Amino acid sequence: MSKAKLSIVIITYNEEKLISKCIGSVRQIADEIIVVDSYSTDRTVEIAKNLGATVIPHGFEGHIQQKNWAKEQSQFDFVLSLDADEVVSDELVQSILEVKQKGLDFSGYYVNRLNYVGNKSVKTNGWYPDSKLRLWNKNMGQWSGTNPHDKFMLKSGCPKTKLKGDLIHYSYENLSEVWKKGKQYGLLASPFVAKKSILNIMLHLITSPISRWFKSYFLKVGISSGWTGFIIALAQSREAWVKYSRGFIIKLFGK
Repeated sequence: MSKAKLSIVIITYNEEKLISKCIGSVRQIADEIIVVDSYSTDRTVEIAKNLGATVIPHGFEGHIQQKNWAKEQSQFDFVLSLDADEVVSDELVQSILEVKQKGLDFSGYYVNRLNYVGNKSVKTNGWYPDSKLRLWNKNMGQWSGTNPHDKFMLKSGCPKTKLKGDLIHYSYENLSEVWKKGKQYGLLASPFVAKKSILNIMLHLITSPISRWFKSYFLKVGISSGWTGFIIALAQSREAWVKYSRGFIIKLFGK
């Protein structure tokens, strides 16, 4: 059986710090590298082009919309979808090489994502194994979910499996960024919350911030990661509070 072809598709916006590491990690497995850029103002596009990627500019309308548009730009059916702050580990590279050689018999392949804060990996707070469906046949599914928390959904009945090795995610530079992103993600999700009933929004506004913190810090053993685990749990609680409180305001006043 001939080796299957694989497209690497990366969405970017001002990612000059990590884009070279991301692209460099996939050289062995890529038959093409597509970067869909949301009009970066730094050196992202220049760096990507110098590393041999095909760069396509496209306005950003949301993570889900951008990724669905980006996957259609690939030449090959099978796509490994990455964010610019993600790096494919050596073990995952070998796993992908092996399944490519066999012909990519499954419609989708899950990978474990290992998230970092600065130079510290985090395996608590529900952050690991953080399994993601990232390698798939683009004709067998699409991105869905609620922005900014997108997920790829295969059509019913499509066969899938899991690969060995981690997808390294340099999520945050520091804990301050973790805290700020909690608010940012909550604001992005609030318009979708506003589509729910008032009763539903109020119920989640009361319960979700507390339950998110308790689950993250105690049930997902964030407590074992010290100050890092505490701040992550607090940021997750903050995201829930902002999402539902802002959604409530939008529901009542339309803005």
